[in-house]
Amino acid sequence: MSNFLLELAKTIEERKNEDVEKSYTSLLLSKGYAECLSKFKEEAEEFSEAIQNNKNIVHESADVIYHFLVILESRNIKFADVIKELEKRKNQSGLEEKKSRK
Repeated sequence: MSNFLLELAKTIEERKNEDVEKSYTSLLLSKGYAECLSKFKEEAEEFSEAIQNNKNIVHESADVIYHFLVILESRNIKFADVIKELEKRKNQSGLEEKKSRK
C-alpha cells in the first residue's frame, strides 16, 4: 500500500506555518480547529450528496480525506497514530472492539 496519505499528512503539517496568502492549508489551520471542523462537516455533507446522486464521488472523497487530515493537524493529532490505532484493531471484530470500550 502506498504511503501517500502519510506523505499528505506530513505536507499538511509542513504547510501549517506557511504564508496564509499562499497556502490554503495554512489559511485553514490559522483559523483554528473550530473552523477546520466546520469545513470538514461541510465537505462531509457534499460527500453525502455525491453518494446519493452518484456523481463526483471520487472528487468529494478526496476533499473529505484532505479536510479530515487538516482537522487532525488542527488538534496536533498525528495521522500515523490513527493508523496505529486501526492496526491494533485489525485482528479484532468491530463488535468485540465496541464491547471493549469503557
